[in-house]
Amino acid sequence: MHFIDEKFSVFENYESNVRSYCRKFPAKWDKAKGSFLIDIKGKKYLDFFCGAGSLNYGHNNEYIKKSIINYMARDGIIHSLDMFTEAKERFIRCFEEKILKQRGLDFKIMFPAPTGTNSIEAAIKLARKVKGRHNIFALMGGFHGMTLGALALTTDRYARNASGTILNNVTHIPAPYMFDFNTVQYMESLLEDDHSGVEKPAALIIETTQAEGGVYPFSNEWLKQVRDFCTRHDILLICDEIQIGCARTGDFFSFERAHIQPDIFCMAKSIGGIGLPFAITMFRPNLDVWQPGEHNGTFRGFNLAMVAAKASLEFMLENHIEDEVKRKAEFVERYIKEEIMPLDKRLLYRGIGLIWGIDFSYINDEMALACCKECFSRGLVIELAGRKDCVLKLMPPLTISNDELKEGLDIIKNAIISVLDR
Repeated sequence: MHFIDEKFSVFENYESNVRSYCRKFPAKWDKAKGSFLIDIKGKKYLDFFCGAGSLNYGHNNEYIKKSIINYMARDGIIHSLDMFTEAKERFIRCFEEKILKQRGLDFKIMFPAPTGTNSIEAAIKLARKVKGRHNIFALMGGFHGMTLGALALTTDRYARNASGTILNNVTHIPAPYMFDFNTVQYMESLLEDDHSGVEKPAALIIETTQAEGGVYPFSNEWLKQVRDFCTRHDILLICDEIQIGCARTGDFFSFERAHIQPDIFCMAKSIGGIGLPFAITMFRPNLDVWQPGEHNGTFRGFNLAMVAAKASLEFMLENHIEDEVKRKAEFVERYIKEEIMPLDKRLLYRGIGLIWGIDFSYINDEMALACCKECFSRGLVIELAGRKDCVLKLMPPLTISNDELKEGLDIIKNAIISVLDR
């Protein structure tokens, strides 16, 4: 007989089985502030999950929250489709003048529906329209979303099997960490070999650091080679910045470190500032071949998210978040290398900025999940990534204090010791 915990009964009885995160983190959440989640009993949990990358600036960030409250208090328009609003104008001006121009980036901005997968759908739809080709190159290990176009790019078998249809018009390329050969040269051969059976793509889509794929930062040299490959072959380069943008890797845009520019890039999650749904698709002006209404969405005019997004950009700049992330990254890497890696010689780690992975794949397939559960029991929320969920993914708020960061890392270390001793 299956007994339902009374405090979760309404969810067990009425919510779909598709729910997932609540199965790893079985608490009923009531509040959240800064780096902490708080359950209905008042127990605090350090958050190294960060809303899957949607809360880079922490829970209920005071600066961002104040801007939202003030906007609502004056009855600022909330929903406006794609009509002109003051909130939209202020966000665009801030993004253009304080972010794009400062980096020498000249891009048009598009507001698709307000989630990451919507931004990806718009990007690949535009790429195909511009180039008149159906195929897209995507990397094995990549995650780009759960709607059908984005899911065709995504390689996770579990997610793909749920689609109920054929996911086509995508050629998956081995990621550079997978095999001992030059993946850029491999793509060259696909195009040059008249017996490869592969159509020239409209675009190549990448995450400069694969997040859900197991936290794999790609080298600057490889990223430059990819940019050159796309330029030479008239292929659009799309960068998926949805989880790794907004300073997560140390620069506001993850591609900045390689001194490259994509043709199209996608943003969502933390571009919404405080967890509000918001997405943008950016592209070079010459690619703006859309006809009015060819791609739309009812909630692409979510002004409250635009207010929060502008405030988050101001907060990020005023508090030098990029520099802070780079500083904290050195501390995290040193801690993992000196305190966690010696626990077992089979452990591996990878990361950049404030996204890091501890890889248990050479121990066994269940170890990372066991550590995830042990961390939760000790007051830390942390997620898994990679093949067979063998990677413990560290993704704290960028605003986390030094003491909180150390506390979370100590919990991880002690959780691993506990699991290894079983």
